[in-house]
Amino acid sequence: MQMNDSREIAAPRDVVWAAILDPEVLKSCVPGCTEMTGSAEEGFEATVVQKVGPVKATFKGQVTMSAMDAPNSVTLSGEGKGGAAGFAKGGAKVDLAETENGGTLLTYDVEAKVGGKLAQLGSRIIDGFAKKMADQFFTNFQNALEPPVEGEEGAAPDGDDNHKKGWFKRLVKG
Repeated sequence: MQMNDSREIAAPRDVVWAAILDPEVLKSCVPGCTEMTGSAEEGFEATVVQKVGPVKATFKGQVTMSAMDAPNSVTLSGEGKGGAAGFAKGGAKVDLAETENGGTLLTYDVEAKVGGKLAQLGSRIIDGFAKKMADQFFTNFQNALEPPVEGEEGAAPDGDDNHKKGWFKRLVKG
């Protein structure tokens, strides 16, 4: 299963780059992630709990980063084992480019494979689940970096640009 997409993030490219290498940010963005340890240089270990169709499993695995070209691109590769449920592995090539308005265009190409009981669910269920997971991760990632939209819960009433949410807020205030 392969998919690709892009999204514009209202944050500078160096901030987006730092976030994609941060285990705290990754943990908060990976759907179902209960634990993430390690570093971008040495790799991350993660525990993810997911339900795919009728199969619920806890996956334990590793994520490595390669082809790091700061702050332009990185390749994330991961493999997780879910016991009797089977395994999942895949990767994402992520490219970052500055936009005219000071934001970052994040483009990704994702490839995912599954085996074991998960593979028996059929390609339609697996493909839909993989697309949903990728979309959810990159949506969560974008939301972690962007300031809230005016009128959203938690938004600064005066439109103060220093009122950021999530990881980006801690970075700005830190």
